[in-house]
Amino acid sequence: MSPGLPGESLGTAVPSRMYPRVSRVAGGFAAGWNRIGSQTRFYAETLGSIGDVLVNYRIEMVRLIAQMSLGVGSMMMIGGTVVVIGVLVLASATLTGQLGWNILQGVGLEALMGFLSAFVNVRVVAPLIATVGLSATIGAGATAQLGAMRINEEIDALEVIGVRSVAYLASSRVIAGIIVLIPLYCVALLASFFGLRCVTAIFGLSSGVYNHYFLTFLNPQDILGTLLQVVLTGTVVMLIHTYYGYTAAGGPAGVGEAVGRAVRASLIVAIFVLVFAALATYGAHGNFNLSG
Repeated sequence: MSPGLPGESLGTAVPSRMYPRVSRVAGGFAAGWNRIGSQTRFYAETLGSIGDVLVNYRIEMVRLIAQMSLGVGSMMMIGGTVVVIGVLVLASATLTGQLGWNILQGVGLEALMGFLSAFVNVRVVAPLIATVGLSATIGAGATAQLGAMRINEEIDALEVIGVRSVAYLASSRVIAGIIVLIPLYCVALLASFFGLRCVTAIFGLSSGVYNHYFLTFLNPQDILGTLLQVVLTGTVVMLIHTYYGYTAAGGPAGVGEAVGRAVRASLIVAIFVLVFAALATYGAHGNFNLSG
């Protein structure tokens, strides 16, 4: 029997040396499943610790709500989440209005710009852009904060002094993100209405015609349904961002990598969640009635 490799006992098979390609494939497959399992466990622990936050860490939750909604210091006026999401949705609604006017005018139906605002803004534009803005502002900030705390060993220090780090850091940010997202979505929805209304006014459409079709097709049930969809996607986004920040490693470069991975993963998952939620809501019956 030939002697074994250094550090291995004699007579032990070495699959990684004999079949390196199979070993790499199996190792990558196992690593992927382990990563999914660790994320699932973290998400379950984070959601399960929400009650702990409401009982023991209310002050930290209120501080995070103020920080996420308006920003800090000089950034309140130019970099707060309200301003960022409002500008994003306003620009998106303006572009939607320009494209919609060109398309409808080509078939002689430019009077239906009110329908476009009440139907497309509510079901597509406002939820999508609000989710993107949440990921790019609140979510990325949460990942960077938690990642910096991880590499500076502040999370380990919290656990040493008896603070439940997942509840104090992750669950509190999930709750604060959802609470902040509800009024933010209302601001986004109003900004989308305002942006498209300005476009129609520039193109010369009568305000009476616009308001008629807008009020005819605006369904309060759609607004409530999209609000619930945004809350669901916001929860998913905050869970993903807190996980990547909590498990960041590799110094400042690792924190930047964690932020990029979190934004990419949250946007992909959030789009899928929005699509499936819309199919579940409007798939059987689109709740669309062509009548006044």
